[in-house]
Amino acid sequence: MRGLVNFVLIPLTFIGALNWGLVGIFGFDLVAFLFGPATLASNIIYAIIGIAALIWLIWMFIDRPTSRNDR
Repeated sequence: MRGLVNFVLIPLTFIGALNWGLVGIFGFDLVAFLFGPATLASNIIYAIIGIAALIWLIWMFIDRPTSRNDR
């Protein structure tokens, strides 16, 4: 699962965050620019990025290292 997180989920989440940053700062939607506004392709891209972010968020809470108290 670590490979999926490192090579798929994190880059997709980064792309989504970059897109929202562009929308917030410049009012420019990169996904809509590349795939067309409100097209099936752009909706699929938004869905894939959203699902990747949710899976990554869940994985972060599941795969937390346990702390050991050696006192």
